[in-house]
Amino acid sequence: KDEIVDETADLDEIISKRQREFRRRDAAEKSRRLINCKVNIEGPIGILHFGDPHIDDAGTSIDLLIRDVELIKGTEGLFGATVGDLANHWVGRLARLHAKQSTTEAETWKLVEWFVTSIDWLYIIGGNHDLWVGNGDPVEWMVRRQSGVYEAHGARIGLRFPNNKEVRINARHDWTGHSQWNPTHGPAKAAQMGVDDHVVISGHRHISGYQIVKQPNSGLLTHAIRVASYKIHDTYAKELGLRNQNVSPSVLTVVRPEHSDDHPGLVTVFHDIETGVDFLKFLRTKETT
Repeated sequence: KDEIVDETADLDEIISKRQREFRRRDAAEKSRRLINCKVNIEGPIGILHFGDPHIDDAGTSIDLLIRDVELIKGTEGLFGATVGDLANHWVGRLARLHAKQSTTEAETWKLVEWFVTSIDWLYIIGGNHDLWVGNGDPVEWMVRRQSGVYEAHGARIGLRFPNNKEVRINARHDWTGHSQWNPTHGPAKAAQMGVDDHVVISGHRHISGYQIVKQPNSGLLTHAIRVASYKIHDTYAKELGLRNQNVSPSVLTVVRPEHSDDHPGLVTVFHDIETGVDFLKFLRTKETT
């Protein structure tokens, strides 16, 4: 009889393929342990961390979102960052919520593109709502010409300043752990369990929280932050009777690289964004006079 060809690759091919896949995955994971980012300007900088934008939701304050975008565009040394959930992207059993949303999916992507391409980003984290779009995420294409980091779930970034000072930002859409008594429990627990970065931040829960954790051995001060959301009015929260713990939809961290890791002035956190911008401008003016 004629030879029947097996559709399955032979064992050597399978092993070779698996070796290549692991090497590629291993290299990718190791390269993300700490993503180095060179800061090309002297003096202090600011990072405006956007909480969950949900840019297409009727309960989202688009005015506050525009305000923060314009502040970044108009302020030297101020960079944008977001912990994710750029839009709703309802799927599965939640797809029924599209019926209650006046913004179409096509309009949503126009809004997302405006937001993503308007400013210089330090990082954009893909939240659970962003990842619902599946493979071929359009945001990856939108940011491909930008210098910032776009990562699903989280990213750890090492800012390297001209004076060789390194300041590390560890941002996730969410950190594990929740406490009804402490809105910052997740990121603060991470710091207490050995995440030795200067800023540990997350969003996801649409609540605000802030806590400082001192690393006992190194003396490094970790600023554990949970940033809320621009989705000011949330039907889901109302249904569950969740308390309103949204202090501000964004948080601004001002970094002064001349300070040491244990100095309280290395990172200053503002929930009043406009006051934080004024502080950054004052510092940068002071540096040049």
